Amino acid sequence: MILEIVSPEATLFKGQVTAVSVPGINGEFQMLNNHAPIVSLLIEGRIKIAGTNLQFEPQFESRFEKIDNNTYYLPIKSGTLELKDNRINILAN
Repeated sequence: MILEIVSPEATLFKGQVTAVSVPGINGEFQMLNNHAPIVSLLIEGRIKIAGTNLQFEPQFESRFEKIDNNTYYLPIKSGTLELKDNRINILAN
């Protein structure tokens, strides 16, 4: 599935991922391939991104915390998420 994370400054990440976990207003939840469509508000926490060969723009790579070769965290203060047709769009602060 495709993940795009946009902040007020720029697009922080856009690429193919295998799983995404986010801090939703009703608790953390994870999305995998072919997940049902969803729209959610996000609270302060960390977005967890999993995938193979994840590549980040050099100017934004320092914002992501590397857990292992296939997993990264991105801290956020708030945001919104929309998932439809295996495409996740996150607007994050």
